[in-house]
Amino acid sequence: MDAAQLLTELLSPAGRDDPYPRYAQLHELGAATAVPGVVVVVGYDAINGVLRDPAFGAADAELYDQIMPGWRDHPSVSLNGLLTLNPPEHGRIRRLVSREFTSRRIAALAPAIAAMTDSLLAEMAERGAAGRPVEFMHDFAFLLPVTAICELIGIPEADRETFRPLATALVATLEPAITPDQLAAADEAAVQLNDYFTDLAERRREQPRDDLLSALVGVHDADDGRLSSAELLDNLALLLVAGFETTANLLGNGLRIILQDPSIGDELRTGSIPVPAFVEEVLRFDSPVQLTSRRRADPTEIAGVTATPEDEVLLLLGGGNRDPRRFCRPDTFDPARADAGPLSFGGGAHFCLGAALARLEAGVAFPRLLARFPELAPAGAPTRKDTIVLRGYETLPVTVQ
Repeated sequence: MDAAQLLTELLSPAGRDDPYPRYAQLHELGAATAVPGVVVVVGYDAINGVLRDPAFGAADAELYDQIMPGWRDHPSVSLNGLLTLNPPEHGRIRRLVSREFTSRRIAALAPAIAAMTDSLLAEMAERGAAGRPVEFMHDFAFLLPVTAICELIGIPEADRETFRPLATALVATLEPAITPDQLAAADEAAVQLNDYFTDLAERRREQPRDDLLSALVGVHDADDGRLSSAELLDNLALLLVAGFETTANLLGNGLRIILQDPSIGDELRTGSIPVPAFVEEVLRFDSPVQLTSRRRADPTEIAGVTATPEDEVLLLLGGGNRDPRRFCRPDTFDPARADAGPLSFGGGAHFCLGAALARLEAGVAFPRLLARFPELAPAGAPTRKDTIVLRGYETLPVTVQ
């Protein structure tokens, strides 16, 4: 198949379920391949180069006016979030938010994350008594990261369970194809989140706390141009959704690997496989984020392929993580590998703010999960989310005894 056919297949239900055979075929065509209107980049070095090149940026308002006329009428399609902003706005807002994502602040969350993990595992043990199936994605993989990011932002515990359906609706806007019904649901979710954060911000004005929301409200209220109301609300929603959606996928994808090969779980229990190495290999082998895109204002070459200003540069992160030019036996799960690190958190100016938090959560969760449940086993076939940008499981049933 040529690149156009492979790209079509990649976006089909079969490709969304298992993109890796298509990535392998794209690698045979080269590190980058041109199809009408798109440069598909699958090579590790080529992807890394684009991510780190400040001349490449996210789609801006001018482009959205061409590809999605009327986008301003949709609250879910916002260009105020860090994912879609370009310099200098991106740097201005990232500096404000990153103050709360310092290594010291993230490390300080470790005891709370461990306590959250133990509490969730205790609830799983109760639900799974006498061999009853437990739904890992709902009962653990979602709840741990949503609790962690809500603690960081400053969202009350009583409100947290309500965010999962809103996040599911909102992340549909990240996918290459979105139906009118999905867009309507995403718009409704965006309005609900904006209303929620508007109300919570007002409460933080009256009673500030040591959290991200209070800090950003203070910057906004200084009225010095550093943070507008739209930027405040959109980035809070982005941090909330991105803060647990991708980590939930990391936890589910990692557990599925263990369930398919129980010897990996045994080696994690004994320490033969270091937990950080396991987490990095999960990120490489089955990345929670599979692709992103960039554009450039002037023509350039990517791995010998010309990209024009009209071309979308599609960066297949999951494919780069399986690049045979970069990784020995790329389709083999090998936590002992010494190859280059995964592309899963992006790179350059848009490198994921929450990377350290996601690694911390996974590094705390997996050893505690495996120690608590030595008889952990699958309890039926899991179901994948029908998405290509964010790759994870909708359901992952297990038995814990």
